Amino acid sequence: MGSRKHISAEARKEAKKSLYIAKLNNNPTSPQKTRLMADAIRGLEVNKALGILQYSQRESAPKLRKLLLSAISNWQNKNEGKRIEDVDLYVKQISVDEGRQLKRLRTAPRGLGYRIKKRSNHITLVLGSKVEEKNAGTAKINADN
Repeated sequence: MGSRKHISAEARKEAKKSLYIAKLNNNPTSPQKTRLMADAIRGLEVNKALGILQYSQRESAPKLRKLLLSAISNWQNKNEGKRIEDVDLYVKQISVDEGRQLKRLRTAPRGLGYRIKKRSNHITLVLGSKVEEKNAGTAKINADN
C-alpha cells in the first residue's frame, strides 16, 4: 500500500473511533414504515428518543429502540469512565435502506397467481456527542489561529 493510501486509511480509522454505530440488517418490515419512526427520532437526545420509541404503537418502534440501546452500549464500551448524562448523546444520523425482497405467490381467481413482495430493510444508527463536537470545534478554531 502506498504512503498516501496508508495516511488516508489511518485518518479514516481515527475518525471511526469517535463514531458510535449500530446496524440492523434484514429487518422484516417495509422501509417506508420504518422511515416514519426513524424520522421521528433523528436529531433528538437519546433519552427523549428512547421515550418516543417506548410508547409508540408502530411495528418498527421496538426494533429501533433495541438498536438505539445497542448504540448506547457501543458508546459505553468505548468510553468506560464517562457518564451518558454528562456527554449529551443524541441521534446524529439514522438511515433506512432497502434490504432484500422475498417474492411470493398468492393464488388468484381463474388460475392466476398474484405476486407479493415481502420487503425488508437495513437500518444504520450513528450517535454523536454535543460536548465532544463543541470541544472539537473549539480545538479547530484554536489550531487555525
